[in-house]
Amino acid sequence: MKAHYKKYILDFKRPSGTSRGVLTQKETWFISIRANGRYGIGECGLLKGLSVDDRPHYEDKLRWACEHIHWDEKDLLAELKEFPSIQFGLEQAFLSLRSVNPFLLFESNFTKRESPIPINGLIWMGDEGFMHEQIAQKLEQGFRCIKMKIGAIDFDRELALIASIRKKYSTSQIELRVDANGAFGLDDAMDKLHILAQYGLHSIEQPIKQGHWDEMKRLCEATPLPIALDEELIGVFDVTEKEELLQTIRPQYLILKPSLVGGFGGSQEWIDRAEALGIGWWVTSALESNIGLNAIAQWTYTLQNRMPQGLGTGSLYTNNIDSPLKVENGQLSYGNNKGWDIDLIERICI
Repeated sequence: MKAHYKKYILDFKRPSGTSRGVLTQKETWFISIRANGRYGIGECGLLKGLSVDDRPHYEDKLRWACEHIHWDEKDLLAELKEFPSIQFGLEQAFLSLRSVNPFLLFESNFTKRESPIPINGLIWMGDEGFMHEQIAQKLEQGFRCIKMKIGAIDFDRELALIASIRKKYSTSQIELRVDANGAFGLDDAMDKLHILAQYGLHSIEQPIKQGHWDEMKRLCEATPLPIALDEELIGVFDVTEKEELLQTIRPQYLILKPSLVGGFGGSQEWIDRAEALGIGWWVTSALESNIGLNAIAQWTYTLQNRMPQGLGTGSLYTNNIDSPLKVENGQLSYGNNKGWDIDLIERICI
């Protein structure tokens, strides 16, 4: 058994704004395993400035993982617990290697093209005109759940955008989620939650920066608007610490990004503990290429969570890899006429 990795730069079709800045490119890494004339592929979806494993020696750890690919899979993944994106890439690659079809990791009605996954339409940060343009586009595409990034422009102008949606569409017509990416201050977060709650929002992700457990606990106890933890989960590796975080903060929801929280295994640990405490959850991709998105979508379907999931559409990039994934009427399905671009995959991944 042999393994190696390759770096790949994904180019955005247009600059995409977040509260941490504007993205024009996304660095990702593909890891492949060869054995007995077959191969498996996985994507290590590193997010600069957010992933806990965004470290100077990341490539050295990838090299180490490939050099130790002969280890027992469970032991290898455990050794990489502080590098969740590499854990996730290896999980995918091992599943891919064991499958008859290297792109079919979890067979289900989703991969049989019988049942799609409802997803939210993501509205990127930008000026008001651009955000209105995106909202109109998502509604035209049939989305009934919209997730809007907030925290980059003036709060009053963001409220005006939200009010304009609610003026036209009731809560029964459009489910509206917002993601603050930790942009609210500790002193005004509760006031902003009360203002936002007037617009019938489904939830808000990460209103304040991660690491302020006591402040987040107080917000979750008294919030008029359900709070979902996102960045708060990053860098929490041990099961006992996960339990402590949830017991302390008691959020209404968790947002699970496998690339950031230890892949399928790490995400499942969060799900098990959340459900034991009556905490809801959904799965979100993290700007992966279609290789990683394919794996996340297939796994997500097996969880049978009927809420709209936060799965990217693969349409953000000019140089993504063609895949069977498609978005139609606000749902992600495995049914377009395109197959996998094997020549490109073998060139950039293997």
